[in-house]
Amino acid sequence: MSATAVILAAGLGTRMKSARPKALHPLAGRPILGHLIATCETVFSRLIIVIGPEMEALADLAAPHQVVIQQERRGTGHAALMAAPAFGEGEVAVLYADNPLIESATLARLLARRSQGDAALALLAMRPADPGQYGRVITAAGYVRRIVEWADATQAERAEPLCNAGVFAAAADDLRRWLESLTPNNAKDEFYLTDIVARAVAEGQRVAAIEAPETECRGINSRAELAGAEATIQARLRVAALAAGVTMVAPETVFLAADTELAPDVTLGPNVVFGPGVRVAAGAEIRAFSHLEGCTVGEDAIIGPFARLRPGTVIATRAHVGNFVELKAVHLGPGAKANHLTYLGDAEIGAGANIGAGTITCNYDGMNKHRTVIGEGAFIGSDTALVAPVTVGAGAITAAGSVITDDVAPDALAIARGRQVNKPGRARQLRDQGRGRKQNAQKQNGERG
Repeated sequence: MSATAVILAAGLGTRMKSARPKALHPLAGRPILGHLIATCETVFSRLIIVIGPEMEALADLAAPHQVVIQQERRGTGHAALMAAPAFGEGEVAVLYADNPLIESATLARLLARRSQGDAALALLAMRPADPGQYGRVITAAGYVRRIVEWADATQAERAEPLCNAGVFAAAADDLRRWLESLTPNNAKDEFYLTDIVARAVAEGQRVAAIEAPETECRGINSRAELAGAEATIQARLRVAALAAGVTMVAPETVFLAADTELAPDVTLGPNVVFGPGVRVAAGAEIRAFSHLEGCTVGEDAIIGPFARLRPGTVIATRAHVGNFVELKAVHLGPGAKANHLTYLGDAEIGAGANIGAGTITCNYDGMNKHRTVIGEGAFIGSDTALVAPVTVGAGAITAAGSVITDDVAPDALAIARGRQVNKPGRARQLRDQGRGRKQNAQKQNGERG
């Protein structure tokens, strides 16, 4: 069955108090709109996203799906009407971009309800614990008679517990006809999408409602509601990870991105945070207070505690990244170790190499990034600075405290530091001189006093 989803994303989200369009605010590392697009792609054959003028970032996010611009913001019914010429044939569902938590199974149920044939229009409804200012769904004899926006509702209507969740499905021709007949007869002088219910009923058509949990249907209109949605989606992601065979020592402290990929037998310590684009292979352990983004962790690798993996980093099988180590655009080879207080950026680390504490790759010269290559089995002494571009050959050693500016041949020992000079008794002389100066200063201050 051909089915089209129309996502209304033209709203500015003034209650968010942000220069950023509401639909671009992040939720589990993905823009709000991105969640709904990903869900709709699993249910619908076509997607149309309605945005406002000068919303190029939303248009980029919507690609490759069709984008329609609502030049004048005259309400949700007007926004849906702007997409009507592109409806095509078959079923059309209209959704709001600020409802990112709706699940694909719920949307499939909505389309299935429409396919039963007894109702020309189907909508999604919910019974929230606090109905607040949601539009109320008024029913009779098992079918919907009308939807009343809170601003236009009577006290009796506001007491109704069934609320509109903002998703409608109908045949393309019916939906187009109802949208074209809308008029702005309401307190806000806008074209309400919800008025299509009255249009359908006026034609003698039936309108059906299916109910879904509030956790799926609640919208995001404020920072507080965004935080609530984040809590909901994090709970979902944790449950899914645990069910897939991931061990979490303290699940409530782990934060996942929507696209985080965790294989079975991964272990996550407390307070681990995943940004977008992370894959972790089986048997790997991510220890407490580590932060990972845009990276891949191989089988049986150990990360952390207190490690940071930045975009472009690949950790190979059985490699170790220890406490207070930061890696950016690094390939850490099989069995290689960087265990303490180290920064590695734009580097290739060979298998079995050992990176000593305090090592840094000096990869940025103020204008360009440069790459460091460290061969298999190399040993980088503590507090080594590797000034890129530079190569340390396989099996080579750099002495602790060295500043390496030239390539090091395989199996060579590189020492690049000032020669130590010891001066017997000089420390005592310095202390005596210091005490003498201090006593003189105290005496002079006393005389002036």
